[in-house]
Amino acid sequence: MWKPDRQSSKPLYEQIADHLEQKISYGEFPPGSLLPSERKLAEQLGVNRSTVILAFGELRSMGIIESRAGSGTRVSRTKWGAMPKHTPNWSRYAEGGSFLPNLPFLRRIREALTQQPSLIDFASGELSPDLAPVNEIAALMSEHRYTSYLGYDNPQGYVPLREALVSYLDTYRGIQASESSILITSGSQQSLYLITQCLLSPGDAVAIEDPSYCYSLPMFQSAGLRLFRLPVDEHGVCPDDIRSLYKKHRIKMVFLNPNFQNPTGTVISLERRKQLFDVASELGLPIVEDDPFSLTAYEGKVPMPLKSMDSNGSILYIGSFSKIAASGLRIGWMVAPRSIVERLADARQQMDFGLSVIPQQVAAQFIKSSYFRPHLDRLQIQLQFKRDLLIESLRKELPDLVTFTAPQGGLHLWCKLLHVVPDAKLLEEAIKKGVVFVPGSVYGSDPGFVRFTYARANAEEIKSGISKFAEALRELMT
Repeated sequence: MWKPDRQSSKPLYEQIADHLEQKISYGEFPPGSLLPSERKLAEQLGVNRSTVILAFGELRSMGIIESRAGSGTRVSRTKWGAMPKHTPNWSRYAEGGSFLPNLPFLRRIREALTQQPSLIDFASGELSPDLAPVNEIAALMSEHRYTSYLGYDNPQGYVPLREALVSYLDTYRGIQASESSILITSGSQQSLYLITQCLLSPGDAVAIEDPSYCYSLPMFQSAGLRLFRLPVDEHGVCPDDIRSLYKKHRIKMVFLNPNFQNPTGTVISLERRKQLFDVASELGLPIVEDDPFSLTAYEGKVPMPLKSMDSNGSILYIGSFSKIAASGLRIGWMVAPRSIVERLADARQQMDFGLSVIPQQVAAQFIKSSYFRPHLDRLQIQLQFKRDLLIESLRKELPDLVTFTAPQGGLHLWCKLLHVVPDAKLLEEAIKKGVVFVPGSVYGSDPGFVRFTYARANAEEIKSGISKFAEALRELMT
């Protein structure tokens, strides 16, 4: 993000005025559009509010912007250069369309992390650089020359990657698949997007876990789907609840994250897994299984996916490298009946003509390499260490104010606050202290829950971050 140069001989307010004038002339702020408030712009640029007031005054004197009490500061519709009398109402366009924006809490978290890079990050669901196989992938890229054809690839994805995944799924997940039943995607969210857009219709009813990561994805509402909740307890969802929802609402699909569920960390029990298949078979109901975390299992106790027990083809299985290797590779996959794979491959081709070939080549080599298994072993050890450090810090800083169940895998710790405070106030106070997390209400839960992701922060940050969170919580309790 642009910041004024404090070493320059030009005053800060003039630099800010010039920068805003340039953005206006480039059309980033069209005529009539609202500029950030003085306070917010001062925070973003790291200057005093009085400096921004001077910059606004400079622009106002030139007729570029205008201010009205109660309406904020806007770009002039008539005095900025040779502005046309009629311009598109971009604000209305930005607020329109059928694809909804991210939830306000998630937008606030993203904004805070962008503006304050020093924030301790308990919100981002990705691995820290030291947990990603950076050296291994660098070695593979030096060992292999990626010189194949770089035009549009097969709509289902790079064939050698799909062939490598056949072996991977058999060895690590107990899933029997052929390369023709695999679709390569850019990650789990693209897989979910394709399913909601192509296999379901507006008005269809679907069942999702409560709490669930799915509640943080507006794509379900954007697709016009009706969402019905499946409560999650210590053993996962209850299969009888699915039967009840089917009878009441004729649900057409069930979305589950059975292993180390996000955000609760629960694993569906074996008994309930068997019951799930009975219910799905009885009702002819497809299950979408999202399985991003299984291979992070601590102490090597990796739960098998539902798909490994699926003899009827009832399950659409989604996997990804984002949580076990590198989110930047943007490699995910779906295992599904061939007719579904072909349907979704056709839809994805309409969107982007296919994924970049080189990341797929790197992923194929990494799966087959001698680096893969040692990387998983190291990842499991390091994640368990971070989990234990987070738990130790919570017990030290908030011994009587939070409860939780230690997850046996995954990246997240789901906590219940014993003294409930407003989510928005707690998030803002934590950001002021220098730490960010995700309020539990983002995932559809009742007030009083938080999700701490411990994969991103390093050891010292985990200790300091929980201390800062404890300060924020206690200040709101007084």
